[in-house]
Amino acid sequence: MKVMADTGTRRPGFGRALSGRRLRRLAFIVTALVATVIAGGVALARTTASRIGSGVVVIRTTLAYQGASAAGTGMVLTSSGEVLTNNHVIRGATRITVVVPGTSHAYTASVVGYDVADDVAVLRLAGASNLETVTTAESSKVAVGDRITAVGNAGGTGALTTATGSVTALQRSIMVGDDTGGATRLTGLVGVNADVVPGDSGGPLLNSANGVIGMNTAGSTGYVSRSASATQAYAIPIAKALSIVRQIDAGHASARIHIGATPFLGIQVASAFRNGDFAPPGAVIGGIVRGSPAAAAGLSPGDVITAIDGHATSSPRSITAAILAKKPGTKVTIRVTDRSGVVRSTVVTLTSGPAQ
Repeated sequence: MKVMADTGTRRPGFGRALSGRRLRRLAFIVTALVATVIAGGVALARTTASRIGSGVVVIRTTLAYQGASAAGTGMVLTSSGEVLTNNHVIRGATRITVVVPGTSHAYTASVVGYDVADDVAVLRLAGASNLETVTTAESSKVAVGDRITAVGNAGGTGALTTATGSVTALQRSIMVGDDTGGATRLTGLVGVNADVVPGDSGGPLLNSANGVIGMNTAGSTGYVSRSASATQAYAIPIAKALSIVRQIDAGHASARIHIGATPFLGIQVASAFRNGDFAPPGAVIGGIVRGSPAAAAGLSPGDVITAIDGHATSSPRSITAAILAKKPGTKVTIRVTDRSGVVRSTVVTLTSGPAQ
């Protein structure tokens, strides 16, 4: 600090005792400056604190109605805990837990929304903060022959592993099936020759610069292309996946996208055949979940559902679509034909259940 010599000339407010009012004003200014510095320091600490994890997480699900469990992978999109994964990873889950590998951090997850047809789901982690996020790349620039790395929870061990390979095809369309007997057609996929296995689903497909260009979806076993070779796998381009994420975040429900909790009736259905003979158009109830709305309404195995809220149902798929269009807590009128041919209607109040 440079000290000026006193020449005898006094400037107002300098070289004399401050009045009480001015002293208080100066104290306020100093306090404000200190508070600003402290706040700045806190903000700096928050921005420089190391993030948790690598942006890739392990997903564990409980399938209570099947008496089973499953595992997959997810990608962290926001530091506050929005996670992208495949819909088939969480299908049928009554509880979802997300773990950050290599740390003690584990979170209960809720479903924000999902798209069954495109196999995309968005989760929200309860109480999450300061999570590392993935870095995406332009999937439109991917070319056949590009080197790639698939990252995931291979085998459901809880540890992340990698599988390398190259891009073999673009804009592929495949039919896929899962262990529940479900099947759907996925389009616009990136084909790769990496060894993607069960547990890798929902994980990132990385380019040579470690940018995410896709989401691992179908491998050689598990949720699989029915024509896949031992090392043929497929990924959803990340641009397509993120487009669906934006629709879900905006709450834009559609015929393809479901937002929020899943309405639950509690039945297993199949095409309406009885003892080899075709039954009335609709879907036959193959099983009833104990304690479910269907059980409370008196529906029974063997009943054929022919209409929901006055709209005819012609197949198990149409029943699923009709129920998914509702919200938990909604009352629906279901018309059934029982084994003796008697037609009756019953009102059922849907509850909240697992994702489809």
